Amino acid sequence: MDSRWEEELAFLSSPSIYHFFLPYIWLVLIHFTTLKQGYWQPTFTNYWEHSISPEVGVHGLPVDNFSRSGSSGVNLCRFSAVVDLNEPASSNWSSNTSIKFEHVRPVDDEGRSISRDLHGFPVTCSGGYHDSMVVVKQESRFAKINDRSFTQFSLQIEQGIPFLSKWLIFNRFKFVASKAVALGPAVLLTSLTGGSVVGEIAPYQAFAIGGLGSVRGYGEGAVGSGRSCLVANSELTFPLNQMLEGAIFLDCGTDLGSGRYVPGNPALRHGKPGTGVGLGCGLRFKTQLGHFQVDYALNAFRQRTVYFGIGNLAS
Repeated sequence: MDSRWEEELAFLSSPSIYHFFLPYIWLVLIHFTTLKQGYWQPTFTNYWEHSISPEVGVHGLPVDNFSRSGSSGVNLCRFSAVVDLNEPASSNWSSNTSIKFEHVRPVDDEGRSISRDLHGFPVTCSGGYHDSMVVVKQESRFAKINDRSFTQFSLQIEQGIPFLSKWLIFNRFKFVASKAVALGPAVLLTSLTGGSVVGEIAPYQAFAIGGLGSVRGYGEGAVGSGRSCLVANSELTFPLNQMLEGAIFLDCGTDLGSGRYVPGNPALRHGKPGTGVGLGCGLRFKTQLGHFQVDYALNAFRQRTVYFGIGNLAS
């Protein structure tokens, strides 16, 4: 028998792999048992995706006092095939389980496959021209709303399953907790986002901190990129007229000192600080076409940045 296949069979027959599969075998058994007994009727969806995009969150080069992230010549070509299992919501809870196969191939700005960045460090976990992985993802969401406040919480857990020995094996979790309280006509919104990943990862799988939706006043990933992260946001919005709101905000984030544990340590090589604070003000426009957002932010290096955002577009 070919030595390569002997290696794969030895890996699949090792006791350690069953410790990774056991929680998901148990999860599948629960799903199909409850389905058979009629407790809930899940819906299955499947789709595939293909995309090519610049990777600036981890490999981007901070410029203009970390207010922007420039390209470093690393782009990610992704192919994904996904099967989703959507469970009906019960009370304030909802959940979703998915299984995804993903093939990631880094390319340069000319579209050529690359295995290393401009400094000669690997951009894949395998060290070759691509990474492959099968990921089981479980996401649970909680939401509660009343006339004066709302609370939201979501938890995502991802497990890389090594069907083949060269496929990535890791465990990643991320949570987002948000609370909004009405203060007269104004609304105070606070949120806390955190996460961590253990196991074999590629640099592009690190948590990127900085930018709109993270720490405003910084470019995407310009605060840091680590195996762990913690980001806190506070925003006070107040009405100016029927369609216009004003906002003041304070954001802060940190990689919890985990940037040096990312393969190749791109955050240190690019001089990212690892922690960052941004504050500023903004406007919120509510129209029939959608919601438009403009933010003016100042980071810890006194560099100013303007952000534009669009959401809830009418179809």
